[in-house]
Amino acid sequence: MREIESRVMQFRGSHYDFGYWQGDQLRGTLTLENRRKQWKTKRPRFEIDVADAKAAFLQYAPKIWEELEGLRDALDLPMDEVLRDFGGYRITPDRSGCSILTGDGFLLRNYDFHPQTYEGRYMLYEPSDGGYATIGPSQRIVGRMDGMNDQGLAMGYNFIHRKNPGKGFVCYLIGRIILETCATVGEAVELVANIPHRGSFSYVVMDASGKSCIIEATPRKTIVREAGACTNHFEVQEDENRHYLKDSFSRLDAIRSQPADLDDLNNAYRLFNDPARGVFADDYRSWAGTIHTSAYIPEKQEAWIAIGGNAEPVIFDFADWVAGQTEARTSFDGKIETTLGFGYLDRIHT
Repeated sequence: MREIESRVMQFRGSHYDFGYWQGDQLRGTLTLENRRKQWKTKRPRFEIDVADAKAAFLQYAPKIWEELEGLRDALDLPMDEVLRDFGGYRITPDRSGCSILTGDGFLLRNYDFHPQTYEGRYMLYEPSDGGYATIGPSQRIVGRMDGMNDQGLAMGYNFIHRKNPGKGFVCYLIGRIILETCATVGEAVELVANIPHRGSFSYVVMDASGKSCIIEATPRKTIVREAGACTNHFEVQEDENRHYLKDSFSRLDAIRSQPADLDDLNNAYRLFNDPARGVFADDYRSWAGTIHTSAYIPEKQEAWIAIGGNAEPVIFDFADWVAGQTEARTSFDGKIETTLGFGYLDRIHT
């Protein structure tokens, strides 16, 4: 059993200043040490052309490019290393699990991954130079694994596969771009349909009107479908699925077989967060253990998150924060049934 802490980090200002501030926070940390150390033992399975990456960012997320420049300047690193470690363009994402449910006014998610990838950073950011304010946990510093913006758009994504990759952005950068630039489900669908994709993922979005959908996205095609639950396989583009999907189907069946719990957030949260009920995963060594359960209530602008299983959620009033109040909490903690190391708490031996 590991007891871990996630920091609550809040910033209001320009993207460049946000990047510089994050670089200051990263300097000398195990997160940065472990991130850079991994490339000493394995060659990246991708190539990054700085000019090509910049052109893509300037087309789809110019302000996030300025954030990367702030990181570069604070850490005194060349831009190719910044893009390799934080950029989320043309890199190879690791496999993962994850389950998502949309119900009556909420989006609920289990984030399933390997502990060494977790960063323990829960971010509240309000840009002063364009883009919506956002709340949610970070991935690869700049990206977001799930979250909500001040327009009431909530987002999460699920891994499908890494085969036949394209020349595009990875899931957590696309998630961040959705949150910063889209106010409605329709806008999110249009963005995901047009942005270039590195890998294949399902993006689940819900807006303040209560509308939601699942976007099956690959480097080749995007399909939009309506459903309440989503795990790690496509239901329309079945030819894109991996061959082994037993765990994905098992979690989806666990959700759909308990319909009485699916429309009430409190009941659905217990379904997702209770390790005994079939949705919460414990296969941490295979990159598929539940690290956090998160929920977003767009109409109320409320965000929930809990680390580990059978845990009470920490609840954030994002509307108050957007209105100018400072979040009093600086951290929250939880317990996870694993002995594996976390990338921001332990030196990872590669």
